Amino acid sequence: MSESENWVDVLQAEFEQQLQLLQVRLGEVTIEVPAAEWKAVAERLRDHPELGFDMMVDLCGVDYLEYGRTEWSTEAASTQGFGRGVTAATSGRFTFDDAPDEIERDSPRFAVVMHLLSVTHNRRLRVRAWLPDDEFPEIESVTEVWAGANWFEREAFDLFGILFSGHPDLRRILTDYGFVGHPFRKDFPLIGHVEMRYDPEQQRVIYQPVTIEPRVLVPKVIRDDHRYADGEPAGEDHDA
Repeated sequence: MSESENWVDVLQAEFEQQLQLLQVRLGEVTIEVPAAEWKAVAERLRDHPELGFDMMVDLCGVDYLEYGRTEWSTEAASTQGFGRGVTAATSGRFTFDDAPDEIERDSPRFAVVMHLLSVTHNRRLRVRAWLPDDEFPEIESVTEVWAGANWFEREAFDLFGILFSGHPDLRRILTDYGFVGHPFRKDFPLIGHVEMRYDPEQQRVIYQPVTIEPRVLVPKVIRDDHRYADGEPAGEDHDA
């Protein structure tokens, strides 16, 4: 048994009750755990002598609102240039007046993902938790486990509106003062809400309603033609 297989077995045994998914794909190990177990699992991943994930490299939020939707059909194509196959699938991408279409999903809308590193064992692990409440996405902070999570969690709060209970200073970190909304959510318009310019009469910078006219420059594409019919990613899913 290889060393990588050995520590994956340790994960399987140690978190048998918490694992919703354990996946090894392209040399990367991913586990999914319930949001309610997020912090407890993090502590054990750090403290277990055979795992020892003493560093959190990254933490982010993910919005799966429009996951699986495409704007460019790839099953067939004409010779009519860029516009071929492009469909109007804005779903809130452009203006606040666009109501997001309801898309059937087998999982919640929001997830939190963190990437961990064991310096001692030279191993990496991806941990994901789905947040059960789409209207009020919340999960426990891991700042007490890895102090470096502080600003990562603030960023996820700012951009996605994900709340981290127990965070010592959960406030915006990237957007401007008085910013409305969370710009990385899929129903936030790509053109934004307001724009800023210098007003020579008032001799100061002012905000005004956005004047950019939205249009698709790079359509969202999901390849689904003969080139990908047999192309399943290499990997193995372990029963959780």
